Amino acid sequence: MHLRVRCPAKINLFLSVGAKDFRNYHPIRTIFQAIDLSDYLVIREGTGRHIVECSNPSVPPENTVTKALRLLTEVLPLPPLHITIEKNIPSESGLGGGSSDAAGIIRAAQRIGGVSIPFGELKGIAEAVGMDVPFFLIGGRAKGEGYGEILTSLADPEPRWLVVARPNVGCGTAEAYHKLDAAPRPWLEFPDTDMLHNDFEIVAPPGSLDLIQKLRENGASQAALTGSGSAVFGLFDSRQLAEDAAQKIKADRTQEVWTARYLTRNESCEMDH
Repeated sequence: MHLRVRCPAKINLFLSVGAKDFRNYHPIRTIFQAIDLSDYLVIREGTGRHIVECSNPSVPPENTVTKALRLLTEVLPLPPLHITIEKNIPSESGLGGGSSDAAGIIRAAQRIGGVSIPFGELKGIAEAVGMDVPFFLIGGRAKGEGYGEILTSLADPEPRWLVVARPNVGCGTAEAYHKLDAAPRPWLEFPDTDMLHNDFEIVAPPGSLDLIQKLRENGASQAALTGSGSAVFGLFDSRQLAEDAAQKIKADRTQEVWTARYLTRNESCEMDH
């Protein structure tokens, strides 16, 4: 057995955060979009026990993939697996890399185990790992409500190119929410237009805000923070315009920069033997 599973990053085209509720959690309204900056899971049959390795040594041995795998083994007869995480999505960036990796093994498990599991059961496993994880089971574009786990699939948009940039500083999710709690703001309804919005820009690091401005100065039609940061993205009308802007921003050497495009729902969930 040899399986290579795409685990795409996401951006938030819209993200508005409500006040803490009775569970001490923040309800959100968001629009997710999968993009082709991706991690990959390389899955082979192992011997004796599951082994999960990562190309990035900063990823701890106990991670979202190991947690998802433990939950899966409670409901699926999986053989011992050797999983290598090819890590390309940076952490503490609001791009959902860890969540996408967890969804990747959940999606692959059905094929490996040779059984079909109801989506509701898979979604329950995903939610137990993290509230962003269910989105990556469906990919493409979707509205997220509740804590992000109540999903409404949206039609695939027209192809779009973007530049993703991350300053040399990360944003811990818990800290970002703590800062946002001290910033009065309305909890916005879903927009009627395609204008980007993210509440976390109120508390974003200066480096992230500088990059948003640089993207606009280099031709982005719109630019915004994704998730709780620190990565930002700008939308461009063509691949060439995006690549030109990326090269100019890379010249500063104070951030990481990627050119990417929107993924369709089918592309988001690719698996290759």
